Amino acid sequence: MTTMTTTATTGTTVLDASGVTMRFGGLTAVRGVDLTVNAGEIVGLIGPNGAGKTTFFNCLTGLYVPTEGKVSYKGTVLPPKPHLVTQAGIARTFQNIRLFANMTVLENVLVGRHTRTKEGLWSALLRLPGYKKAENSSRERAMELLEFIGLADKADHLARNLPYGDQRKLEIARALASDPGLLLLDEPTAGMNPQETRVTEELIFAIRDQGIAVLVIEHDMRFIFNLCDRVAVLVQGEKLVEGTAEIVQGDERVVAAYLGTPFEGAPGADEVAEVEAAEAGAAAAAPPADRTPAAPTPADETPADETPADQAPAKADTTETGTTRTEEEEEDNR
Repeated sequence: MTTMTTTATTGTTVLDASGVTMRFGGLTAVRGVDLTVNAGEIVGLIGPNGAGKTTFFNCLTGLYVPTEGKVSYKGTVLPPKPHLVTQAGIARTFQNIRLFANMTVLENVLVGRHTRTKEGLWSALLRLPGYKKAENSSRERAMELLEFIGLADKADHLARNLPYGDQRKLEIARALASDPGLLLLDEPTAGMNPQETRVTEELIFAIRDQGIAVLVIEHDMRFIFNLCDRVAVLVQGEKLVEGTAEIVQGDERVVAAYLGTPFEGAPGADEVAEVEAAEAGAAAAAPPADRTPAAPTPADETPADETPADQAPAKADTTETGTTRTEEEEEDNR
């Protein structure tokens, strides 16, 4: 892996997300999240499935317009338009690989250079000298990135023929082609074996060493705690805690959130506590004879309110507005 020539001032605030809230009808997917990332820093974003992590990423990159709050990059509030966010200096990868399968490895990286190419349509059609110079510069930069990630020898291969781990690396190279100051990675090690995960970890460290900030969503806790300077935890769209790996690992609320155990101050915990208190009060007020349940008879072993799994009717996954949630919406709420 070679060294890139990108430089940045470590410690400068690159991303400042303030009070970011995203609602879909009656569903609040992200609620009042604050997060900052500095140049040369790796920050992790973790949380159970459906915590709103990918939705938050989409708010940062302009795919969604936040209902409330603002997102700033190097002190400038970003317009909620993906191409303008990329031009400003934020790039990302996605949870699912989104390569151009029938294009070569080199061509995929060149696609990522379009936001840094100033030549217009006529210059390209007429093959003017300015366009030719820009094209050569883009190819040089693309090959430099392929060398950096270790895929220079596969530049002419079709993207679809790459092994899974190399496809993930190619996505990162394409994102880096826009020369970002902040790179957002959405589950970069999903589906990888341990060796591929280690390679990805080394690659992200190398990116950080160039002064590029990294914000990463990941479910592999060993990976995230080894990698990140700070970790923020989202639970049901709200930021629960933020700090070093040691702080987050030692927070009992984080463990409870992953195990699905209600804890004091958790979203929805007040309602759960009220129900438990009501149930305890009802049990205490019951006559002694009513506190010992009768032993079920063989014919009565299945409670009336529990239907065997193979006989239970399928339930549609619906949002609070009553509409069926699509698979795409489920992914966005992660």
